[in-house]
Amino acid sequence: MPSNDARNLLQCAVPTAAAGVVAVAVSGVVAGGKGALGAGVGTLLAIAFMGIGLYVLQWAAKTLPQLFQAMGLMLYVAQLLLLLVFVAVFKDTSLFNPKAFAVALVVSTVVWMAAQARAHLKAKIFYVDPDSSKSDKPEKTGPSS
Repeated sequence: MPSNDARNLLQCAVPTAAAGVVAVAVSGVVAGGKGALGAGVGTLLAIAFMGIGLYVLQWAAKTLPQLFQAMGLMLYVAQLLLLLVFVAVFKDTSLFNPKAFAVALVVSTVVWMAAQARAHLKAKIFYVDPDSSKSDKPEKTGPSS
């Protein structure tokens, strides 16, 4: 993973993990050990899904730039559907508190998206790729005779 991609991932994952620690602490106080476990699972699931999604989007931007917008839309729809399936499967679990899980999942996802938007706004992205014009011939700028 190039350093810019790793920096972008780090700028999203760290605030999300911090919000997850807060969610685990609050859930532990409010709902006990099962609440803390549910919040931890929700946070880890959000970080995993959003991290994989960010990696796939960065890969698509580099390899298939013409399909980037469609890939982004498809990826976010797939993420939401997979999260919906995961929530539906574990809604009646006794392993952890499902409400703490759901709240932590939503909070972690919102924090990730806000951090990703902030990272994108702060990134210095070239409008033109300076490496793409590597030709051996100098370009003519004046009129030819």
